[in-house]
Amino acid sequence: MATIETALTRLLGIQHPILLAPMGSAAGGKLAAAVTHAGGLGMLGSGYADAGAIRRELAEAGNARVGIGFILWALDKNPAALDVALDAKPAAVMLSFGDPQPYAARIKQAGSRIICQVQTLEQAKQAAAAGADVIIAQGRDAGGHSGTMRGTIGLVPAVVDAVGPIPVVAAGGIADGRGLAAALSLGASGVSMGTRFTATVESLWDQAMKEKAVASGGDQTAQTRVFDIVRGAAWPAIYPGRALRNDFFDQWHGKEDALDGHRKQAEAGYLASPPNDFGQRVVWAGESVDLVRDIPTAREVIERIVDEAAAVLHGGAALVRG
Repeated sequence: MATIETALTRLLGIQHPILLAPMGSAAGGKLAAAVTHAGGLGMLGSGYADAGAIRRELAEAGNARVGIGFILWALDKNPAALDVALDAKPAAVMLSFGDPQPYAARIKQAGSRIICQVQTLEQAKQAAAAGADVIIAQGRDAGGHSGTMRGTIGLVPAVVDAVGPIPVVAAGGIADGRGLAAALSLGASGVSMGTRFTATVESLWDQAMKEKAVASGGDQTAQTRVFDIVRGAAWPAIYPGRALRNDFFDQWHGKEDALDGHRKQAEAGYLASPPNDFGQRVVWAGESVDLVRDIPTAREVIERIVDEAAAVLHGGAALVRG
């Protein structure tokens, strides 16, 4: 298969410029290890800075060289979880949705790379000042939680220009080789993907949820806070989650204050619904879910993407001089 070398692959010592997004619901140890063994860098999710989840998923990853991702506002409430992660000497620690500065020195002293995910240009500059080794520019196209202001295609080159020579990774709306080729053309050194990896053999998602992703399209997604409110997840309002629209969304989106006022009753009904009742239950998905058409292994995903990206880059567009 093809190999695409970038500043990201050289910095992280990986074969392919592909990172697994550390999704708490899907990116467990098995998936992180599979991505790493396929030549990318697997990043396992820490949940809400849950030390028990970190230990459990690190055990599932075995001896694979993986990273660990943290939601910063949750880590602020449970900083001891970072010590658990650093004891495992992860290849990298990814910090998102908050100020990375308070944790940067500890991570560097432990010998791990710092990856900061940002949603605005100002956040990118803040991450650079904090000592980030890699900066992920995440557009609102992404599945799960992101900002609301910037789309990926506009944000990525702006961040590249602002923080160079720090390698920039594109995230949001990327699920195939065309997306990787586009990111590289925008000046990024690689991509971070979530939605494509949720529907893989190694993902923590159950089969019904994976099949729901395969059957869905990007036009069915929307950013919303209703699934966080009903689950009692304390996400700041500036970071809504992109998910598939469903009956619960239709009932409550735009009525967040009312939902919050009836949260206990709504939560009881939500949790009483079967896990595969996708009329009620959340399925996080980005705009790229149109491109998720099967449930392969993580290795198959990476090999397809790299080969397709290489073909796109090699084919290119003809330059006609007039």
